Amino acid sequence: MNAPSPETLRRGWCPSTLKPMETGDGWLVRLHPPGARLTPTQLRRIAALAARHGNGLIEISARGNMQLRGVTADSHPALVATLLAERLVDEHEGDGPQRLTLVSPLAHPPHPSGASRSDPIDALALAAAIEARGREIAGLPAKFAVIVDGGDTSSLEAFAGDIRIVATAPGRVVIALADRLWFGPVAEGDAGAAVAQVMARFAARRAQAPDAIRRMGDLGATELAALCDLPLTEPPPHRPAPRRAGLFSLHASHAALIGLPFGRLEAAALDRLARASETLGCPEIRLSPWRGIAFRGLCEADATTLLESAAAEGLITRDDDPRLSVQACAGAPACSRAEAPAMADAARLAQVLAPDLAGGLTLHVSGCVKSCARPATSDLTLVGEGGRYRVVIGGGARDSALATLDLSALLTRLQPGQDLHARLSAAGRLSGPTK
Repeated sequence: MNAPSPETLRRGWCPSTLKPMETGDGWLVRLHPPGARLTPTQLRRIAALAARHGNGLIEISARGNMQLRGVTADSHPALVATLLAERLVDEHEGDGPQRLTLVSPLAHPPHPSGASRSDPIDALALAAAIEARGREIAGLPAKFAVIVDGGDTSSLEAFAGDIRIVATAPGRVVIALADRLWFGPVAEGDAGAAVAQVMARFAARRAQAPDAIRRMGDLGATELAALCDLPLTEPPPHRPAPRRAGLFSLHASHAALIGLPFGRLEAAALDRLARASETLGCPEIRLSPWRGIAFRGLCEADATTLLESAAAEGLITRDDDPRLSVQACAGAPACSRAEAPAMADAARLAQVLAPDLAGGLTLHVSGCVKSCARPATSDLTLVGEGGRYRVVIGGGARDSALATLDLSALLTRLQPGQDLHARLSAAGRLSGPTK
């Protein structure tokens, strides 16, 4: 296999297995497992490949994708050949999304008995149908996202999407475009065709002005309405924020949802975790958009044992862990675009802000304005600029900053009683006192 061209490796590329992205510590290779699921044996195999062909650092992205860091031009061909031969990835040609949908890693089909803890729809099956239809549509941007929210307790409201599907009743969903216009309701069985029609119309409209129309949100209300033939409707009721780590009941089985601190883990630690799940007979693993891994199909005792093993590795096993509320990119020197060591600084900031993070504050530390770790807004966003950070409250990386500070000044001014802490409280971003 020939090395990817410089155009393929251009900055800003949405990476995949065949088309890695050049970073400060080598190439970043993003994996898309078939059906978005893995077995413990496959997870161990990926850990071994990360150590052999990369620098041994593995990440889970904000869209629940796995990434291997430190791959080189020499090691990439052998890595790709192994991943494809062992069916560890499902890669297709073209510039469109390699994975189109985002689903809760805890989603499960409705129980035949209609048990109260059943999901209203089969979100996994609907997502698979949309993935299949999406591959037939040319012209979708690489980062186009369809959120498939099964309506259970694992709400996906915090994740931004071009199209959002939310179950509102057994077998019924509503559909949002750019999170602005809502359509439906529509039967679960007809939702895939409705979404495919919207995507095809959007791709055709985007082809007329590709530089001006990058995502669904670039269209006005009138143009959005023209993409969907369903009637307009009201948005579904707001749901509480979900638990993002810990023990979960899935009908007759349980799941252990384990978070990776800032979405990163070393290959050796991943191998130990996968080996433990293999010993316990875990049948299925899904990657989590809360930057973690869900081990499904376990009995309660075995899921608890796996959580204990993960806690011993320093991983996240409790929903009140402050690190869950921090999104951080790799930062410098791992990323050549980064202007600050975002991940290393995020660890320091998480310690200082631990009580506030546990109380609901969201923090995004971005090495540059690209905002790869979190495109959406956060209560506190820090954007690297010349070794310091632009400080944005209640906004995103491209919003106006109220100050530009080095880490030392940030750590001081975010303490209770200091001005930035008081500003967060005044803006309604903190649940506790300012002093």
